[in-house]
Amino acid sequence: MISINFLSTQEMQKKIAEQARAKRLNLNLSQQSLAQRSGVSYGALKKFEKTGEISLKSLLKLSIVLKATNDFNALFAPESPEAALSLDALMKQDTRKRGRT
Repeated sequence: MISINFLSTQEMQKKIAEQARAKRLNLNLSQQSLAQRSGVSYGALKKFEKTGEISLKSLLKLSIVLKATNDFNALFAPESPEAALSLDALMKQDTRKRGRT
């Protein structure tokens, strides 16, 4: 699996579209049947699979039919308290000051 941390937004969109297409095919759904079941227009679905362009609302509708809604739960999820503490510790660290010559 490719880490998306180092991809451009365009590459991330394309990667998400490829994964959605793979899930659709895995579920033996045609583009037409996925469009009908999700309420997303056939044209929007076709464009999404080709370019990665789609509205968030349509992407959520597709994810429901593709059984991928759990993936959205991790998006912007709060971090653990330990992570917040370590950030506070970093902020409190003394910054190096220039010495006079």
